[in-house]
Amino acid sequence: MLKKLSPGPRPCGDGCTYTGKSKLEVLMGRDFFKEITDKVVIDFGCGEGTEAVEMARHGAKRVIGIDIREDVLRIARQRAEAAKVEDRCAFSQSAAEPADVILSLDSFEHFHDPAAVLQTMGSLLRPSGEVFACFGPTWYHPLGGHLFSIFPWAHLLFSEEALMAWRSTFKTDGATRFSEVAGGLNQMTIKRFARLVAASPFRFASFDLVPIRRLGLLHNRFTREFTTAVVRCRLVKR
Repeated sequence: MLKKLSPGPRPCGDGCTYTGKSKLEVLMGRDFFKEITDKVVIDFGCGEGTEAVEMARHGAKRVIGIDIREDVLRIARQRAEAAKVEDRCAFSQSAAEPADVILSLDSFEHFHDPAAVLQTMGSLLRPSGEVFACFGPTWYHPLGGHLFSIFPWAHLLFSEEALMAWRSTFKTDGATRFSEVAGGLNQMTIKRFARLVAASPFRFASFDLVPIRRLGLLHNRFTREFTTAVVRCRLVKR
């Protein structure tokens, strides 16, 4: 059935939403650039470095991009060099330098161990610093299965085994769990994220749940798991 519904991967990922736009401006607002001026920023889960380079060009003193994938880090370094901000950008799989700001975009639904990530962020952030996080879709969103959302909520209707078997028809990396696919998928929910923060070194300075545009009238504290487009928050140390 899955093969008939979708014989291959979805042709467009989340990145298509931001074609010709600044992802940072769309998700965080233009005032975000004022928050990073002359500051050391860690981009946690930086991917190919697009946002890290943009922050360097908008006044950040230094940007450190962290990602576990060396292939995307190579692209990020090339991107910084092409933008002539390589003197203000560094990309690696870990960081030791304390930061004034930590940014995490579209990552908390992918981290293999998000609780450990929050602890690491706490060790890297200066006492007066802030974490800016924005991510989604979360697990109960209509497309919360990302690649596996062949149609709305398909990832909830079909078993993990069935969806991974479907994926194996066009991917040959041997992954058998959602967490093993490229980038990982940890089935993050809004409730789980709130619990993780409560058990972390942080507290919420702000916690915004942006509703899916077409479901805005249905969005409330009872339906939020199913009607929230993205989670956007600021975290500060306790």
